[in-house]
Amino acid sequence: MYPAELVKPMREDLTKVGFQELHTANDVDAALAKQGTTLVVVNSVCGCAAANARPGASMSLQNDKRPDQLVTVFAGVDKEATDKAREHMIPFPPSSPCIALFKDGELVHMLERHHIEGRPAEIIAANLIDAYNEKC
Repeated sequence: MYPAELVKPMREDLTKVGFQELHTANDVDAALAKQGTTLVVVNSVCGCAAANARPGASMSLQNDKRPDQLVTVFAGVDKEATDKAREHMIPFPPSSPCIALFKDGELVHMLERHHIEGRPAEIIAANLIDAYNEKC
């Protein structure tokens, strides 16, 4: 587990743009039980989360169509919530960071770490915007 003071600014990268943090399995289940679209970011301390995933997720929100709900879990910190979010992302293997779009509780779009790592935030944002335009 990472110290709270270390991850605080990494959490704030998402919460300052409207993401709600989920800390328990029940939080995750409740969020994904809601009707509409939900974007889930599995946040992490790695460099590709900082350079690509978090900025890409934030940029993607500058679109007319966007998810109804924005939530995040933090791998290596919120273990219970992260494990539960990953259960909802099956058949995709666990990875962090990753970004998933759900519609009415069903997984409809997934960006795994290998889709994020080494790609600029603008490409991540464009991928998510395409998904929003189709699913939201």
